[in-house]
Amino acid sequence: MAKITYITHDEQKFEIEAANGTTVMENAIKNSVPGIEAECGGACACATCHLYVDDAWQAKVGGAEVMEEDMLDFAWEVQPGSRLSCQIKVSDELDGLVVRIPEKQA
Repeated sequence: MAKITYITHDEQKFEIEAANGTTVMENAIKNSVPGIEAECGGACACATCHLYVDDAWQAKVGGAEVMEEDMLDFAWEVQPGSRLSCQIKVSDELDGLVVRIPEKQA
């Protein structure tokens, strides 16, 4: 299990206990975190689960693979640390992860 903190564009914080093997997106949807739409259901076929990984966590989370990078081209206001939450698998190493949700999804 890992604790993930989701911070919305208006600074609302949601702390979620996430099971290993699930994705950051699945936990946001399951816990009604606003701002993560996940229209494709986690198939890496849209950019509506876009978020920003906190600077302190980027190395531990790792970078996007080619397919995800292609989908990020459709995301709103891509920044360093932009990831699709459907592509981040929860593990013990991510306990304490902090992510920020953009003001809107593409």
